[in-house]
Amino acid sequence: MSTHTVNVYEAKSQLSRLLELASLGEDVVIAKAGRPIARLVPWTPAPTRVPGIWHGRITIADGFDKFDTQDELDWFGE
Repeated sequence: MSTHTVNVYEAKSQLSRLLELASLGEDVVIAKAGRPIARLVPWTPAPTRVPGIWHGRITIADGFDKFDTQDELDWFGE
């Protein structure tokens, strides 16, 4: 794998080629005034979520959302 660094003008005029390189796993960096500002990477979809996978495995304490005077003093002081 190699790194391809191009300036913004080149990126605009060669976007299709750069996207192809990224899809093949090549590292494509876009720079502005010589400073890297973006990187093209292949798209990887997020894994499919399964609703309720943690059902019955997690419990929340009864006083989890209780915020009393002592908590206020601890957080914000006097």
